[in-house]
Amino acid sequence: MERTASDCAALACATLATRYACRSRFLYDIDSVNFALGMEHFAPALHQPHPPGYYLYVWTARAIDTVLHDANASLVAMSIVASAAAVVFIYLLAREWFGREAALFAGAIFLFSPLCWFHGTVALTYIVETFFSALVGYLCWRGYPVPAAVALGLAAGFRPSSLIFLGPLWLLSLWKAAWPKRFAAAAALAATLLAWGIPMLHAAGGAAAYLAPLWNLWNTVPAHQGSAAGWPAMLLARAVTITAIGGLCFGAAGFFLFRPARAAVPNLRVFTLVWIAPGLAFFSLIFLLFVNSGYLLVLSPPLFAWLGFRASSWRGRNLALGAAAAVNTCIFLFAPLYCSFREVRRFEAGLTLVTAAVRRDFHPAETMIVGFDSHFLGYRHAAYYLPEFLTVQFPAVHTADGPRIFAVLHRRTELLRDLPAGPYHRFVLFPLPEGANYAEYENRQRARFPRGALRAEDALLSGRLPDLHYLFRE
Repeated sequence: MERTASDCAALACATLATRYACRSRFLYDIDSVNFALGMEHFAPALHQPHPPGYYLYVWTARAIDTVLHDANASLVAMSIVASAAAVVFIYLLAREWFGREAALFAGAIFLFSPLCWFHGTVALTYIVETFFSALVGYLCWRGYPVPAAVALGLAAGFRPSSLIFLGPLWLLSLWKAAWPKRFAAAAALAATLLAWGIPMLHAAGGAAAYLAPLWNLWNTVPAHQGSAAGWPAMLLARAVTITAIGGLCFGAAGFFLFRPARAAVPNLRVFTLVWIAPGLAFFSLIFLLFVNSGYLLVLSPPLFAWLGFRASSWRGRNLALGAAAAVNTCIFLFAPLYCSFREVRRFEAGLTLVTAAVRRDFHPAETMIVGFDSHFLGYRHAAYYLPEFLTVQFPAVHTADGPRIFAVLHRRTELLRDLPAGPYHRFVLFPLPEGANYAEYENRQRARFPRGALRAEDALLSGRLPDLHYLFRE
């Protein structure tokens, strides 16, 4: 027991140190900004935050913010703490399954995972879901269905998808339980869900106000990911994407998978399969993008445990793990991917330069910002870090009531039928990040304007407000 405590403490402290040292300084992703806006005014219908709302995540960040007084720091603090908690339960799970040495290897592989390291440093929910996945899995394996039910209910308050992905594992844990314990576990889950679900619906303005934007978002994004005719190509693309994300998650440690191993614990393979199969089915058949690679982290805790087991059976395991840790550290620090430390710092430098240029060259009393619907340097970043300017999103969104335009001023969002006029007589386009795909998209939008309608001012493009309708016309 003493060795377990010291192992957990060492892994947790190392995780806290590495994540804190590389923590992001600004809200990195569009979802990060949505969460920060939701901390100020919870309104999922206005994507503050985006549906399904992440109620407990936002309210926990609010509580932390009473101490830190910085939305990004508060959200990142949650990611850092969740990372440390996740490595502890991954260690405990692997120790239950395979013993101490395998557990240490599993914890070390998590510690140096490029994708987990990244998500432990930014204001996103995925590493929090990873912690809950490890916690629920551990409690289910130990045969504690009632605590597992409470953990599952809380997990759904942070990320509602956890209920779908981890629910079958919890049901499996009830298989051998007596009926009184089954009823108690079901009651605990229902009570936990209601404890945060009812206040969330009230804060969102009622069930209809909550469900309508959720349904609209579903029809806008996942429902349009593929068609029956294109399913073979889509499935192949998803398989490649999942493989690439797995490679990014485990990095060089993924080579340990090629070490044959047999489970020493009965029913372990079935337990693992039930844990990961619902998520794999969802991400293979329904929705997945590479930029949303954090989705797959909910499936990672049992895989870290298995990797630790296979790594521990290698003859030169310590040398191999050290080499994998070095390679993974380089991937996280220097890889030209959105989820590397290098790209986070590059984004932050770009955001600082752009916001300073807008403030220097334009006045909020007369200028409207037009931002694009982008994960990085999109209209949400413009609206949050230039709150004194009115910011509108391109393109308009399609709702049940027709097309609407997101508009944000002083970090309060509205959905407008038409472009606002008011005192404004000019607009400025908030530039997207550097890159061929971004440049191609921006060029297509610039082509909507007549020749001479846009004027370059340093690195920014601006124009007269009457010409903005060229951009928004269908």
